[in-house]
Amino acid sequence: MVYIITLDARQVEQYEPEWKITARFTKAVAAQTMADHSGPQLAIILARSQNSRRHDTGAKPVEQQRHLVWMGVVHRVNTVGQADKTITIDPLRQCDRVVPLDGGDGLLRYVRRPHLDTFEPNQLESVTHCGPKAWQEFERVLRSHHPSLSPLLDWLTAQVNAPVLSGDSPADLAWLEEHDSVGTAVRIGGFSPTAFAGWQRPHSPDAPYLAGLIPEPVEHSLIDHDLHAPEIFGELRDNPNLRSDIHVLVAPDGRRLEIANVNATPVEGRLGTDLIYYHEYTGSFILVQYKRISLTAKSITVDDRLRHQLDRLEAVASLSQVPTRPRDWRMGADACFLKLAKWPAKGQLSQVLANGMYLPLSYVRLLLEDDCTLGPRGGRVLGYDTVERHVTGAQFVQLIQHGLAGTVGTTVEQLKRFSIQRAEQDRTGVVLAAERSSETVRQRQQRVNSRSPKKRARTRSR
Repeated sequence: MVYIITLDARQVEQYEPEWKITARFTKAVAAQTMADHSGPQLAIILARSQNSRRHDTGAKPVEQQRHLVWMGVVHRVNTVGQADKTITIDPLRQCDRVVPLDGGDGLLRYVRRPHLDTFEPNQLESVTHCGPKAWQEFERVLRSHHPSLSPLLDWLTAQVNAPVLSGDSPADLAWLEEHDSVGTAVRIGGFSPTAFAGWQRPHSPDAPYLAGLIPEPVEHSLIDHDLHAPEIFGELRDNPNLRSDIHVLVAPDGRRLEIANVNATPVEGRLGTDLIYYHEYTGSFILVQYKRISLTAKSITVDDRLRHQLDRLEAVASLSQVPTRPRDWRMGADACFLKLAKWPAKGQLSQVLANGMYLPLSYVRLLLEDDCTLGPRGGRVLGYDTVERHVTGAQFVQLIQHGLAGTVGTTVEQLKRFSIQRAEQDRTGVVLAAERSSETVRQRQQRVNSRSPKKRARTRSR
């Protein structure tokens, strides 16, 4: 189903400044006009202007003119009282052109019956919906006559028809971890998670998660291939031993976030996923190694392989230098974390990060020496029943955003060498994110502390 929201042109003009900032819109809907909301649904917004009666050649008289102006996805339905509900369109995006629907020059003249009746003006309801066949016909005509809207349609449709990933598939589990890594990196950098909302299953199960990304469309005036070309990780594409996909986000203030998704091992042979986030101005990076908790458990068993992985992670400490400036100070020496997380048996990718426990490496070492992690058979287990405290996802993101955790004085070249080693020798899938900007530590602090949506910079992706 697709929601069709018709507003007066003056209403649209009034709402648009806020829509351009928040990229979302909540609209009341009578319960009897609700679509079958079993999952995400497309939504289109029409602007209706009242015209004097006129006659177009070969067309019947019209008293109003409707234009397609915005499109988005309805992810959430809220109940308001006993009779009404609200739908929230998020993300909401403006069309790159105003598309007339009515009259002799309107799009509907090309829509075949009986589907045309679905899009006839409705004076009683401002929110209606159409079925799959009617939308398929409308979309065909829209793409044919306005091909510049196809990237936006592809991006939005990918969110509605997101593939269902299974918790018992090695490839799906790897993509879930890499998706969560990308989402974490985007949040740390203060960019919008919707930049990675459109995704389809890659052709090969061994391909990185980013290989299936459908990029968010941007205004043509902002598309600059040189501006959005990789500056840090571009050479990874030339490494014959790696599978890599790279995407770049650019903020209006010039900050860049380069994200590379790299692996060198078939999915069945990988030992997990790493997120490595690098802040270039302070020469600092953190590493998060993912550990999956099985669907039927609350913890993981600590085996020899995990202990060996912990030893390898401790080698990261040797890359860090002694702080000599105030901006180099950290709350501790930890730059590596374990994230213990689980995913449902089946489900679509979500913009919400997976629930999990973030455990700093030094804390893990203490836990493994304490009786609290002893299992019933004498082994060691880590999980919700044995670990009394842990860092939550929100706390972790804030720590990194404020530069309170991570290495000191590490270089981009050290980062790339270490990441390639993790992919090739340690058989992990790696999500590399590097933030490049000229903002000072004070400016970074001020940006992170700003919580008002109107103060947050809108980001663009390619």
